[in-house]
Amino acid sequence: MTFLFYLTDSMSTMLVFSSVYTLALLFVSTKAEPNSKSCIEVRAAYSSKGFNVNDVPNKGVHGAPLKVCPQGYSCCTLEMEEKLSQQSHSDLKAPVSQLNSNLQSTFKQRHSQFDQFFRELLDNAEHSLNDMFVRTYGLMYVHNAELFKHFFQELKRYYVSGSGAVNLDSMLSNFWEDLLERMFRLVNVQYEFSDAYMECVSRHTEQLKPFGDVPRKLRLQLTRAFVAARTFTRGLALMPEVVNKVSTVSASPSCVRAAMKMLYCPYCKGQVALKPCQNYCLNVMRGCLANQADLDTEWNNFLDAMLSLAERLEGPFNFESVMDPIDVKISEAIMNMQENSMQVSQKVFQGCGQPKPGNGFRSHRSVKETGFTGRFRPYSPDARPTTAAGTSLDRLTTDVKKRLKHAKKFWSTLPETVCAGERITSRDDCWNGTAKSRYESVVMGNGLANQVSNPDVEVDITKPDVVIRSQIAVLKEMTSWLKAAHSGNDISIDQDEDGSGGQESGSGCDSPSCEADRDIYFSIPPTPIKPRVVKVVHQETTGGDRMAHGSMALALCGLTLALLAPNWR
Repeated sequence: MTFLFYLTDSMSTMLVFSSVYTLALLFVSTKAEPNSKSCIEVRAAYSSKGFNVNDVPNKGVHGAPLKVCPQGYSCCTLEMEEKLSQQSHSDLKAPVSQLNSNLQSTFKQRHSQFDQFFRELLDNAEHSLNDMFVRTYGLMYVHNAELFKHFFQELKRYYVSGSGAVNLDSMLSNFWEDLLERMFRLVNVQYEFSDAYMECVSRHTEQLKPFGDVPRKLRLQLTRAFVAARTFTRGLALMPEVVNKVSTVSASPSCVRAAMKMLYCPYCKGQVALKPCQNYCLNVMRGCLANQADLDTEWNNFLDAMLSLAERLEGPFNFESVMDPIDVKISEAIMNMQENSMQVSQKVFQGCGQPKPGNGFRSHRSVKETGFTGRFRPYSPDARPTTAAGTSLDRLTTDVKKRLKHAKKFWSTLPETVCAGERITSRDDCWNGTAKSRYESVVMGNGLANQVSNPDVEVDITKPDVVIRSQIAVLKEMTSWLKAAHSGNDISIDQDEDGSGGQESGSGCDSPSCEADRDIYFSIPPTPIKPRVVKVVHQETTGGDRMAHGSMALALCGLTLALLAPNWR
């Protein structure tokens, strides 16, 4: 009886155990079945990347020998992991490349606009001077037009190549000396002058000041405006160059590994829709872009220098306000010479000796060749030709300043820019590198030095990238050129063939504000300039015809005074 009871009790226990075991198997089976089905989504996602769908197993694989993703149940094989690693490299590079490309495009366009604008201003100034001088001075200008043509050719060469090609001070001095020589011969046509005599005249140009204060003002204004314009334009051209060089820096193997783990290990878990945690993404990207972030300090210094120089272009170093009225200023200098020709000639005769009278001097010839045939009629602001695309320097500068400010901290904010939007999720139910859960690690700072303890990317902080370091040096050098231009000084940007260069020249402003030299800036009158009659030109004749006797009268007076004055050397 007891035995039968014991047997019955044992059978009951076995029956219960068997039931529990069966339920456990069913539970495991129901847990595995959904995971097996989830590989179907992985197959679709994997195929959408352009890979062969047959690489993906139909059901999850247990214990796949994966190198990057977590071990255990997986929809990935080792071959899939290798292909997805290559894909992660491209996926990591794509958003960064897009941002770099946008930055390059923005400043390539601005460089082109400024360069075209400055070149057209030079062309328009030359055409304006030619048109006005033909009307104002007639044949006298036409016979000496090559002097002014050469003047503008040298200005254009200086804009393109800087002081390495053209010494602006020397070029301007030669221009005024040449102009003085030609005008001196015209107002003293009754004399003959040897080359040695004219060299004496040229040596005394600075003392004579035959053109008044115009040469000094114009030299300072041209120097500062040209230095600012060409240096600013070169700075705009440098930005795409730096970005392009930095774009060539490839991701390290550890970075590619980290990107694979962040982007595609959820695939292996069968969770293709699972996105990385934001802080997880930041740590990966700050590790991968650590060298680029080290550009930020010099990049920001460079942009600050560009913005400061832009302020100069809007103010006292305004290229447009220099070139636009240059015809008026040179004509003003010529009139100063005409009005002071008697005093100038007398000083020259006293200092260089009494010249010999010319053979066959005829008064009617001197009147015809030295007299002017038109009125002084500069363009009014409304009549002046439009410049590049009908824009103005103020509009161009306002636009580019906004772009420069927006580009600040570009390199240090790249991780935040990439780890934003649909690429990541800020919720706690995100991919943290091992599972769908909250990311607990501390977010690293920017730059190489801060990556020593990065939990997600192995970064060798002892080996800075060579390309990045070279671009830091380039930015630092360009910043020094920009700061020199801000003070009105020229540092030759273009290297000579032997590699030398960087010589500073020019006459700039040593003080930060240049406020002490306000007198050197010519202003463009807000209203049209009233026509001014050249005093030595026009007189009414009884027959109603206009004939220029001023130069003849001055020449005769000069001759009389010269004969009476003592001849000394």
